[in-house]
Amino acid sequence: MKDVAKFFHEVRSELTKVIWPSWDDLVGSTIIVLFVIAFFSVYLGVLVFGISQIAKYVFSRFGA
Repeated sequence: MKDVAKFFHEVRSELTKVIWPSWDDLVGSTIIVLFVIAFFSVYLGVLVFGISQIAKYVFSRFGA
């Protein structure tokens, strides 16, 4: 039990050393991450749609 208490004490001590981002940095980074996720979601969706259309064409043309 002593080790667990020591562990949490050390965790708390280390967390005081962290340089936390400002609110503006946090919001800015979050917006960038959301835009990147949206961009790659659309990109991958279009890519998968295109590949599926090519596969449909190939299988309908050559049978399988």
